[in-house]
Amino acid sequence: MEAEIVLDYNDEEIAKAVASAISPDNLKTPSGLSVETTWKDGKVFTKIECERGFPAFIATIDDLLSCSSTAEKTLRTTKKLK
Repeated sequence: MEAEIVLDYNDEEIAKAVASAISPDNLKTPSGLSVETTWKDGKVFTKIECERGFPAFIATIDDLLSCSSTAEKTLRTTKKLK
């Protein structure tokens, strides 16, 4: 299974900060799971490839969105995020 999640912030600085916050997931994945996050033009792109079954695939997406939300909340307290 694979998915690409695109988060559009319409702001290069915010996209870079969110991508940096969630990109450690790129390095720490078990066998059969790949997560790659990049940013460009105010957007964060995350590609997920999972051979570990549907529950692991959904859990990975949930974790990614949770981490993104946490990064956004942190940015809101340090900078006005619209």
